[in-house]
Amino acid sequence: MAIDIKLPELGEGVTEGELVKWTVKVGDVIKADQTVAEIMTDKATVEVPSPIAGTVKELKFKPGQIIKVESTILMLDAAANATASSTPNDQKTDAPA
Repeated sequence: MAIDIKLPELGEGVTEGELVKWTVKVGDVIKADQTVAEIMTDKATVEVPSPIAGTVKELKFKPGQIIKVESTILMLDAAANATASSTPNDQKTDAPA
């Protein structure tokens, strides 16, 4: 399922920022809270994390472009979440002999 990832609020009174660089590319499998982009505002350069895990399907902007807060910056395929899970039984393999 494709999900829009939007540029979050970057600070009080900040309504837009310039895309400095992407830290991911199309096809990358990312984790929740992983940095996806660096955005420069009039106050600071900030790292923008993804709120969810998934596979990057589309990057909506190019470096140097101005992005308004709440604009969709990238598309994720959230179905990739199922491939990253593990079962609890996999974690306990060392048993005392």
